[in-house]
Amino acid sequence: MEVNEMEHVNRTSFPKDFLWGSASAAYQIEGAWDEDGKGPSVWDNYVRIPGTTFEGTNGDVAVDHYHRYKEDVQLMADMGLKAYRFSVAWSRILPTGKGEVNEAGIAFYDNLINELIKHHIEPVLTLYHWDIPQALFDEYGGWESRQVIDDFTNYSKILFERFGDRVKYWVSLNEQNIFVGMGYGTALHPPKVQDMKRMYQVNHIANLANASVINAFHEIVPTGKIGPSFAYTPHYPVDTDPKNVLAAENAEELNSYFWMDVYANGRYPSSILKNLEEKGIAPQIEDGDMELLRSAKPDFMGVNYYQSATVAHNPIDGVTQSSEMNTTGKKGTSKETGIPGVYKKVVNPYVKTTNWDWTIDPEGLRIALRRINSRYDLPILITENGLGEFDKLENGKINDSYRIDYLQNHASAIRDAISDGVTVLGYCTWSFTDLLSWLNGYQKRYGFVYVDRDVSDDAPMTRIPKESYYWYQHVIETNGEEL
Repeated sequence: MEVNEMEHVNRTSFPKDFLWGSASAAYQIEGAWDEDGKGPSVWDNYVRIPGTTFEGTNGDVAVDHYHRYKEDVQLMADMGLKAYRFSVAWSRILPTGKGEVNEAGIAFYDNLINELIKHHIEPVLTLYHWDIPQALFDEYGGWESRQVIDDFTNYSKILFERFGDRVKYWVSLNEQNIFVGMGYGTALHPPKVQDMKRMYQVNHIANLANASVINAFHEIVPTGKIGPSFAYTPHYPVDTDPKNVLAAENAEELNSYFWMDVYANGRYPSSILKNLEEKGIAPQIEDGDMELLRSAKPDFMGVNYYQSATVAHNPIDGVTQSSEMNTTGKKGTSKETGIPGVYKKVVNPYVKTTNWDWTIDPEGLRIALRRINSRYDLPILITENGLGEFDKLENGKINDSYRIDYLQNHASAIRDAISDGVTVLGYCTWSFTDLLSWLNGYQKRYGFVYVDRDVSDDAPMTRIPKESYYWYQHVIETNGEEL
C-alpha cells in the first residue's frame, strides 16, 4: 500500500495534558467600565466618537462578566473546560497606568483566578489586550513613547508578583500587528491615525516593551511560560506564476515574519527593513534595542488564527490599501486592498467565506502551525480561533451547527499538525460567551454560550449554552478522540 507521507494512516492523539480552552478580553466582556476605582482606557473613550462602532455600541456594560464571573466560571466547569484565557484591564490595576495600585482591581482578578483553579481550570492571563490607560495616552501618546516600556513592565511585574504563584501561562501582547496596524495604519482603532512612519515606530516600541516584560517574567516566575499572541494569516500565491509566488513571499514577510522573527529571534527580516528604509518609514532603532530584542526568549508562540489570504502581483501603480472593512455582516462588501509594488489580496476560489468576508480555511491552520514550527521551533499555543455569526435563539435553543462544523474542522487540522510533529500546547477557542465584538457590536457572535442581549435592547443577559457548548464538552471528555 502506497501512502502519501503527510496523510497519516494513524493520526497521533492529542497530548494527555492538552489545554482544551476558550478565551475572552476584558473590554469585550467585563463592563463595570468605571466601577471600583477603574480608570478609563483608550477604548472607553474611542467608542464614544460617533461613527466608530456598529450602531454606536460600547463596552460600558458589555456582558457584565465583572458581576457575573462566578456564573460564567460555573458554565466553564460544567463544560469541563481545561483552560480559560482572559485579559487584565491595565486601568483596573493602575487607573492612570502607573503609581498607586488599585486593590479593588487586583481583588477582582484574584477572585477570578481562584474561582478557575477551584474548578480545575488553568488560567491563561493576557497582560495587554488593546486597552492602554487613557492617562498614559494623554501624557505621552501611549505606545508612541519609550516611556511606555517602563510603565508596561512595572504594571506587568505587579501581576507577576500577585498572581505568579497560581498562573502558569501568560500572554504578553495580544495581536500587536492588529492594534498597531489598525491604530496607526488603517485608523480603525484608537488613536485613529493613518501614518505608516508612526506605525512602524509604535510597533518597534511595542516590541521593546514585549521583550522587557518577557525578561522580567522569567526572573519573577521562573517556572511559568510566557509568549505573545500573534494574529497569523498565512498567505498563498493565487497560482504558480513566479511573480505571484514572490507577492506571497512579500505578504508573508511584511505581515507575519516582520513580527514573529522579532519575537523568536530578535531580528527584523532584512528585505522588509530595506523596503521600509527606501520608503522613509523604517523605525528608529537605538543603541541596545536589538540586544534587548535578542535577549527575550518566549516559551511559546501564541497564535490567533481566523483565516488565510490569497495574493497576487501588484504593480507599483496598482491597488492601494483600503481602510474600510466589512462590519455589517453583509457578505461580499469588502473592498479590494493591497500595497503597490508588494502584493494585492485576491479571492481564493477554493474556500468559503463568513458573512464578514473572512475565509474559512481549516487546512490553513495546519499550514500556519507547520510554518511556525519549522521557522521558530517553538511550542505553539492557539490563543484564538472561532467563527463570528448571526446566532438565532429559537424556542430557548441555539442550534449553531455551522460553528460546530467550523471548530470540528479546525480541531482536526490541529490533530493533523500534531501528527506532523508540531508541539501544540492547547486550543483556546474564541470565545467562551458571546461578547462585544469591538467594532461590530453584539450581532457578531462567537461564543459557546449565548448572551441574551443586543445592540438595541436591554435584555437581562441570560446565559444560554448553544449546541456547540455540548459538542465541545464531549470533545474535552474524549480528549479530542471524538470530534
